[in-house]
Amino acid sequence: MRIIELTLPLTPADISGLQTGDKALLSGILYTARDQAQQRLCQLLDKNAELPFSLASATLFYCGPSPVPPGRICGAIGPTTASRMDKYTPQLIENGLRVMIGKGERSPQVQEFLRQYQAVYLTAIGGASAILAQSVTAFDLWCWQELGPEAIYRIAVKDFPCYVNCL
Repeated sequence: MRIIELTLPLTPADISGLQTGDKALLSGILYTARDQAQQRLCQLLDKNAELPFSLASATLFYCGPSPVPPGRICGAIGPTTASRMDKYTPQLIENGLRVMIGKGERSPQVQEFLRQYQAVYLTAIGGASAILAQSVTAFDLWCWQELGPEAIYRIAVKDFPCYVNCL
């Protein structure tokens, strides 16, 4: 297994150099986006409305952060099952998304979109949310506060561990 340090956002050249099974240590910005946030992103795309960030330079982390304990940057940030996002993923990829992080496998349709658009799906270890939170250097509510843990948060990370699942 190769261990690769990557700075977000990833370029097409970064993605083309990855291999399934590589361990990646990510540094840069992640945006959390679970079911409700992805549904809203797709609704905005359907209306040709402005998104809260550029999909082309975004890394979506399928995560619903837990509350921030006193004295901490963030609470636990464990990955959510990615297959729940499969109904939104093709539209987001078609509109520029290239990097996603979650847990579990993706549908054959999403795997085909990943190949066709040179995108990558990374997995983070489920059950290790407190350890993953140690990679967080900044944590801010970005938009849609009314969605609670499904709101979009902007997370700065350093050496966030994950694995290349499929390209």
